[in-house]
Amino acid sequence: MSAHSGARFPVARPRRLRRDPVLRRMVAGTRLHPADLILPLFAKEGIDEPQPVASMPGVFQHTRDSLRKAAREAAEAGVGGLILFGIPAVKDARGSAADDPDGVLQKALRDVVSEVGDAIVVMADTCLDEFTDHGHCGILTPSGDVDNDATLERYASVAVAQAEAGAQMIAPSGMMDGQVGAIRAALDGAGHAGVPILAYSAKYASAFYGPFRDAAECAPQFGDRSTHQQDPAGRVEEALREVRLDLAEGADAVMVKPALAYLDVIAAFRREVDVPVAAYQVSGEYAMIEAAAANGWVDRDRMIMESLIAIKRAGADLILTYWATEVARTL
Repeated sequence: MSAHSGARFPVARPRRLRRDPVLRRMVAGTRLHPADLILPLFAKEGIDEPQPVASMPGVFQHTRDSLRKAAREAAEAGVGGLILFGIPAVKDARGSAADDPDGVLQKALRDVVSEVGDAIVVMADTCLDEFTDHGHCGILTPSGDVDNDATLERYASVAVAQAEAGAQMIAPSGMMDGQVGAIRAALDGAGHAGVPILAYSAKYASAFYGPFRDAAECAPQFGDRSTHQQDPAGRVEEALREVRLDLAEGADAVMVKPALAYLDVIAAFRREVDVPVAAYQVSGEYAMIEAAAANGWVDRDRMIMESLIAIKRAGADLILTYWATEVARTL
């Protein structure tokens, strides 16, 4: 049983500890640090200038040069990690560019690791949706369903290609059953036993991903992803089952995506696991605040910080956010 004060008003006055900024800072129970933040970056093949993403003001599809610059700025600000997404010039049904040693993501990994790899963790998104002409996260059956087990073979090959290009962490986001185990076995078999896996353990079939699909050019050409991503109305226990399976398969850290609408899942993960918990503040979360701020409806900077603090308070050790560099500079 925890001890507590038996005092009541007027002796008990909780406002005493809120009286001024230095008191509030001293007793704050939730703190953000630049190293807690991970910046997603998009590398696009075949462009000469960075391309702004209309639905995500301030976010760009990068050239090789602008990607290196963005990575350097993040490292200099003290950001903890980068996660790279690749957008190839040519897509096909099996996402061949995803594990091409000379593919856009592998080139981006080599560029960024050589630029900042000693100062920041360089991670790779391990999925196929940016690389397939149909926009789904895996290999399709003749009837158009995502073939789980055939997709695992592709993920394993992609993860090895990413590790060989220098990725310091692999982050499989496809929500296929068995993906962590397949990737762990492939990495270990290829001599990359030291490369950790950040598992997207609870990734929901969310409407909050809309702007990302503009940025990564990966919207499904038909159907949706509700057969493999989790149902937003699903029980938290389903997410906990997923995270236990990922840990049993060798995950080194785990993630909840999106973040702000799933704070209860983040908190449940934090209680359940003894590895780092990450949360992805996704494109829709970013776009809502930026759009409301552009209309003068909200205080942009305060809303950004409050949203990040809420995610941290729920239990996230790491936060993927498009504001990582900006926020790191202010902390």
